[in-house]
Amino acid sequence: MTRAPLPLPVVSTAWLHEHLGEPDLVVLDASWYLPSAGRDPHAEYEQAHIPGALFWDLDVNSSHATTLPHMLPSAGELAHLIGGYGIGDRTRVVVYDGSNANLSAARVWWTLRVAGLETVAVLDGGMTAWRSEGRPLEVGANRPVPCRFTVRFRPELVASLETVRARLNIPRLQLVDARSGGRFHGTEPEPRPGLRGGHIPGARNLPFGELTGSDGRLVPVDELKRRFTEAGIDLEGDVIASCGSGVSACALGLGLEVLGHHRWAVYDGSWAEWGREEGPPVER
Repeated sequence: MTRAPLPLPVVSTAWLHEHLGEPDLVVLDASWYLPSAGRDPHAEYEQAHIPGALFWDLDVNSSHATTLPHMLPSAGELAHLIGGYGIGDRTRVVVYDGSNANLSAARVWWTLRVAGLETVAVLDGGMTAWRSEGRPLEVGANRPVPCRFTVRFRPELVASLETVRARLNIPRLQLVDARSGGRFHGTEPEPRPGLRGGHIPGARNLPFGELTGSDGRLVPVDELKRRFTEAGIDLEGDVIASCGSGVSACALGLGLEVLGHHRWAVYDGSWAEWGREEGPPVER
């Protein structure tokens, strides 16, 4: 059987439906929600998921060597983690979530790309589009067959606190925040305790949900470009994306990739690190 090329960085429901069950294709349900949403992603996965999909627990599959949420594991941990899902060096991977806005699927897409896997895409529309089209679902839980994965770490996709501090003195390096406007401006409380309101000085605001339509799919390319430029982002310059804990920021990275803009990184610590009471300067 000829290996079908995986459309990058997003794949349609039709493509995934056609290629489900192929031996070198892994589907990941990466659903995750803030506690305030009142949703249990693992329970929802067991009740209904795309056939063959494995559940990626974002809380479990993050670094536990820090008190910051959702930080990247080490290279060694990534190799063990990714291989444990039956993902090898040439495996094709499709990631989705149930948020209707790429809340967490793009984070797992970014994690795999940081680890050096190029053949990974996000399902456009996620579970919302899949269900709306009446495509097949299954219940229960699937178990992977572990294999070997070789990490080829890509540091250019990851920004640290030190990187962002240095950015404050480099005007051409842009920072864009994926949180809601209220959180960005400090008029809404942060969902995590002990964090100040506001944003990193000089940052622009583009809430991640503005990149998708009511069907959960990314808006058309021309509209996507308009939304970035109207947020004040120069698509010819370097970009660092941030959010609350480095999760929804990856949706901005996904949008930039769709636009053919590859000079971007995610600030892994994001507001959970910068916004701490003893943290760096904050702007409102």
